[in-house]
Amino acid sequence: MSKNPHNELSHFFVTGINYKKTDTVIRGSFAIGPVQYDHLLDQAADYGVRDLFVLSTCNRSEIYGIADHPENLVNLLCSQTQGSAQLFRELAYQKNGLGAVQHLFDVGAGLDSQILGDYEIVGQLRQAMKFAKEKGFVNHFLERTLNQVLQSSKEIKNNTALSDGTVSVAYAAIQYIREHAVSLENKQILLLGTGKIGTITCKNLVDYLGSSRITLMNRTPEKAEQLAEAFHLRTASFDALAEEIDHSDIILVATNAAEPVIYRKDLIHLTEKKLIIDLSIPCNVERTVGDLENVKLIDVDGLSILKDETLMRRAAEVPKARSIIESHLVELMEWHEMRKHVPVLKQVKIKLQEIHGSPLFGQAIPERPSSVSRDQKIQRVLNGMASKMRRENQRGCFYIEAINEFIAR
Repeated sequence: MSKNPHNELSHFFVTGINYKKTDTVIRGSFAIGPVQYDHLLDQAADYGVRDLFVLSTCNRSEIYGIADHPENLVNLLCSQTQGSAQLFRELAYQKNGLGAVQHLFDVGAGLDSQILGDYEIVGQLRQAMKFAKEKGFVNHFLERTLNQVLQSSKEIKNNTALSDGTVSVAYAAIQYIREHAVSLENKQILLLGTGKIGTITCKNLVDYLGSSRITLMNRTPEKAEQLAEAFHLRTASFDALAEEIDHSDIILVATNAAEPVIYRKDLIHLTEKKLIIDLSIPCNVERTVGDLENVKLIDVDGLSILKDETLMRRAAEVPKARSIIESHLVELMEWHEMRKHVPVLKQVKIKLQEIHGSPLFGQAIPERPSSVSRDQKIQRVLNGMASKMRRENQRGCFYIEAINEFIAR
């Protein structure tokens, strides 16, 4: 595919699935972890994709990129997923050009999140961009677009109440425990996983429930021990999982493993009631666990239906957020429009350098004393030419004018 900047917007696509049409099981089958992401980037050229990044969260799995056809992106993404390309096509949305850019702005602002205004998406977006950029897959158009999205998101965060209050999947888990646990005074809580989501969940458990009867467990024990020390909590080895499940009343799972860490067979013998909250995508608790009489199993989809005053206040901020997005979108499109003039500006620069280096130029126009260098003079002329081209959308007539201006300097 041509690398002509004129074609970048028209060949920019996003295709993906999210919570609006899929449940946690389906989303889990299309989740992309670090290993799959690395393999995907390694194979991108074979699928005819150059600029790209993948955003895979508990809400969505999306691939953004520049390609001749969105099918290139679909096939590339699904080459690394458990779910099939056929199922993905049946459930996926596809957007192109300005529509794809607009969608990215909405995602970055938290307008397309399962919990409106969830600001965690910004960190996830940065990480996805960083991963692809390190491999050379985020070039001029995509980098400028992503940076503009992040600037827009920051302005929305600072100037609206769209992300005010504490509402996230981790916090929703706390709300659910509050509403469904009869008494927390003597409840034993087990938290599996102390990564980003697990750490936020742990802090919420301590801050909002005031509980200290919490046991932390992680595949890498050092992470659990560090977090436990900060909050004066207990840790346990993953080897003792069965025993810890037996002794716990509430179990939160945020391990983000590729397969379940809790199975039906681990709980089928139990007679005491247990609440299990699975915060992972793909699900890390076997679905059939929810069929057991003494177990209440809830996942991120179940948590997202919680409504409170904070979400209502956030909804009222949506028009302000969209107005900010619109201003940043206009700025991005103006930059893209100017990129069409880059070939002309480059040719003018070359010609001005040739003129300045010509012996005839020095004889005809003696060098005047000046603190401004040749390159600075040329850049000033080019800046003025670019400004006129942007305002008046005419290219050819400025060519001779730029040369005359340079000579006059």
